[in-house]
Amino acid sequence: MYTQSLDLPNTDAGNTDSAGLPTEAAFLARIARDEKIEPQDAMPEAYRKSLIRQISQHAHSEVVGMLPEGNWITRAPSLKRKEILLAKVQDEGGHGLYLYSAAETLGASRDDMIDALHSGKAKYSSIFNYPTDSWADIGTIGWLVDGAAIMNQVPLCRCSYGPYARAMIRVCKEESFHQRQGFDIVRALCEGTPAQKQLAQESVNRWWWPTLMMFGPHDSDSEHSGQANAWGIKRISNDDLRQTFVDVTVPQAAFLGLTLPDPLLEWNAERGHYDFGPLDWDEFWRVVRGDGPCNAERLNDRVEAFEKGRWVREAAVAHAARHAARAVSIASEKIAA
Repeated sequence: MYTQSLDLPNTDAGNTDSAGLPTEAAFLARIARDEKIEPQDAMPEAYRKSLIRQISQHAHSEVVGMLPEGNWITRAPSLKRKEILLAKVQDEGGHGLYLYSAAETLGASRDDMIDALHSGKAKYSSIFNYPTDSWADIGTIGWLVDGAAIMNQVPLCRCSYGPYARAMIRVCKEESFHQRQGFDIVRALCEGTPAQKQLAQESVNRWWWPTLMMFGPHDSDSEHSGQANAWGIKRISNDDLRQTFVDVTVPQAAFLGLTLPDPLLEWNAERGHYDFGPLDWDEFWRVVRGDGPCNAERLNDRVEAFEKGRWVREAAVAHAARHAARAVSIASEKIAA
């Protein structure tokens, strides 16, 4: 997935400076032509660093995103639900691996990226710092959170950096399954007893606003969005994605018979969109800076899991070394014979 075009010729010949970096005009011309930038291509250092930051944070979000749902695997209400949730959590781990691999094509070290996550230096999506208090939350995460993720990630399939764009194709296909899985859980609850439907409503009440926040700050307050758009990394602004999500989700909630917890939510015929209330940006920034309901718990769980798995990684490295040494020994014996 990430090496399929490493042997392509560098198309930047004659358009680079003395340091081998592309001139700004030449690089932006490639972006304007909607060409994919590949790992072997010359690229501005700022572009490379911006991609490492975004892709690694995306990878961290996928891995940390396993935690809110993982503790419900053993408590799922049926074997079918357990199997589906287990498959979903495994998918999220796989997404993290795809994305760490994509970042490595830019020269990033996986060890450094993981160290940055564990130390709190690197960020991940704010949404995963909220608790999953009931089984209904598993459905709401799939329906709302993964639905928002799809909204945000589908444009990344057209990202200017080839390995990231190609990774996102599979990620988005799997996320679409996750969204349908979550919607099915919520639908089943809404079609169940009044108590079950109330459980779904309470879950939506808690997750609606954090889901809208996960699109990121207003465009005017986003530090990286403008440059990311200019480089073709990002295709649609935070506010436009958030608006599209609201427009798509309101009819879904109506179908389920659920009320979205926003008294200002109303169709605006003049704009052709739903108006919705203001977000609590103080809460958003508090969570981003590490003071959310589960920030400390999430990082502690990730570090603990990493340390508990250290022996497996060390054993795999030792096995590979022995296998390589044996191959060398066999080759030497053949040569000597």
